[in-house]
Amino acid sequence: MPQSTTERRTRRSDDPIKALHYQLASVRAEMGLSAVVLVDDRGCLVAGAGAWPVCEELAAYAPLLSDPGLASSAAVRSRLVELGGEAHVAPLDIDGAPALLCAHGGAAPPGDRLLHAAAGCQRILARAA
Repeated sequence: MPQSTTERRTRRSDDPIKALHYQLASVRAEMGLSAVVLVDDRGCLVAGAGAWPVCEELAAYAPLLSDPGLASSAAVRSRLVELGGEAHVAPLDIDGAPALLCAHGGAAPPGDRLLHAAAGCQRILARAA
């Protein structure tokens, strides 16, 4: 059976930040998520898809969602509990630097789709290096 040469992506860019946004927007739409963000290990937003205030909050809390033991106050721990039920974090390595892909919302946990999106982010940033 011949392989299809049809491009599956409807949007692409040579600009890595735009490409990351397209990747995350695709995952967000596909999974019915409220937001998806790529952050460094300190919670600095690299790229995101979703309402900006949600992306910023998710970025700030992503490292703590990944390691709740880092939370230093009762207020932060309380917010982590609230977010934790609907937030999912996938750690990834970008050229030796730790990063996190964090998704929020949706009817079902993104599971393998989030890992697939993380691999896509790694590919995009490897091409940019």
